[in-house]
Amino acid sequence: MTDALVNQVAAALAAVDPGKSARIAVGLSGGIDSVVLLHVLRSGLRLGSQRISAIHVNHQISAKAGSWATHCRRYCRALGVALKVAKVVVPRGNSTEAAARKARLAVFAETAADVVALAHHRDDQAETLMLQLLRGAGPRGLAGMPAFTAGTPVLWRPLLEVPRSAIEAYARHHRLQWVEDDSNADRAYLRNFLRHDVLPLIESRVPGTRVVLARGARLQYEASDLLDALATQDISGHAHAGRIATAALLDLSPHRARNALRYFLRGNGVTMPESGRLDELLRQALTARDDARVCVDMGDVELRRFRGDLYIVRPLPPIATDFEVDWHWKRPLLLPQLGGTLHLEPCKGDGIAAQWLKGNTLTVRLRGGGESLRLVAGGPRRTVRNLLQEAALPPWRRERLPLLYLDHVLAAVPGVGVDERLRPQPRSAGWRPIWSCD
Repeated sequence: MTDALVNQVAAALAAVDPGKSARIAVGLSGGIDSVVLLHVLRSGLRLGSQRISAIHVNHQISAKAGSWATHCRRYCRALGVALKVAKVVVPRGNSTEAAARKARLAVFAETAADVVALAHHRDDQAETLMLQLLRGAGPRGLAGMPAFTAGTPVLWRPLLEVPRSAIEAYARHHRLQWVEDDSNADRAYLRNFLRHDVLPLIESRVPGTRVVLARGARLQYEASDLLDALATQDISGHAHAGRIATAALLDLSPHRARNALRYFLRGNGVTMPESGRLDELLRQALTARDDARVCVDMGDVELRRFRGDLYIVRPLPPIATDFEVDWHWKRPLLLPQLGGTLHLEPCKGDGIAAQWLKGNTLTVRLRGGGESLRLVAGGPRRTVRNLLQEAALPPWRRERLPLLYLDHVLAAVPGVGVDERLRPQPRSAGWRPIWSCD
């Protein structure tokens, strides 16, 4: 049985690392699953110390957290594996488990390894499917945990086809030692209730339940991939970073529109709303009058409609109307309170003439009302308000748009233009202001 486990991991490794050169970091909790995975990779597959390492995340939740970190250090020292221990602060709230997972992923994202190996197994997958069923999840949620998640680093779960019993047998055969997390027995956590009470009861009537549930997760993963392919086709050419044309959704049947919207939201890192909230968003986005201000609160973001497009808007903290920052313009200016970064790019015959900037500092302010620019020599002065309306800039972006002043004179509005008095001659050097929203 132990040889079979090693062979399964070897086959999974060949699929994820055909060039046999990836650096792999094992997420090592100190529990039996991750202890076995590290042992298989280091001793079973004989990966060299230059390729294999481990990461232990100390969540500082349990009183035993310090001793768990000590155990991981001793274990890695015995295997000749480098270990990184990272302490994280897990905010307490509705889901401590979800917050801890988010904290772990943030630590994994900072590793120099190419691949982070996680020790989730077939029984974990079955439990995850049950949890998602109880939450009313669709195919994406019912697909459970993927064996491979692209990114930097790649997340890899080589034990997803391995039952917990095989992992326990391997640990006993090799006389491995591990830590036990007392919280794994706490039925207050729904996963533990399913693991210790519900699934064994079902298994007593339907043998092989966990195998069937894990197979169901694989089938849901395939269905989810097909739905994503359909959504890609439905919104092709209509979706951009943080924005989608409502016309693309109007042409779809209700269920295809919901699928396309879910795909768009997930692709932009938005936490998936419950079905009722999603339906309300679609209703407002597609049926409200053209001049109506549509704004749907999604929790971590707002969805707003403007001129036929639906925008993902991440709320920013309030800002004083007398906001002002001096800018030594040769370096980009990060303005998180405005939601973006300001920089000047060199150009010819456009932007602010280099001669005006030499030795000077720009001042960044917000609109106060009544500002104006003359964009063309001999032309009329135009209010910034009207210029922004013509530029089709959404109202919420106008409120946080930085205006550039030179010696207390409005010099430029990014994305709109530069006052004609400060522009360079056609072939002379200039600096064009660029405002990049986050």
